[in-house]
Amino acid sequence: MDNDKSKSIKPDFSLDMRGYFCPEPVFRTRQKILEMKDGDILEVLADDPVAEEDIKSWVKKTGHDLIFFNKTEKSLKFFICKIK
Repeated sequence: MDNDKSKSIKPDFSLDMRGYFCPEPVFRTRQKILEMKDGDILEVLADDPVAEEDIKSWVKKTGHDLIFFNKTEKSLKFFICKIK
């Protein structure tokens, strides 16, 4: 995947959910987004394979913008921009 793109994105907040399992990563992502301002970017790190579909689905359903996603053998990285 394109790791260079993630280096150019400057998140306003970071949420490390490595070691947490469903539904905690998507639940805490939702909580953090609610605290943020429109246009803020949240970086979410996770290692639960289920988090990929959960977070992508939640972002789509809520209308926020998944501006970057990267998956390696051991981790997932999301950059989500808060919309509305």
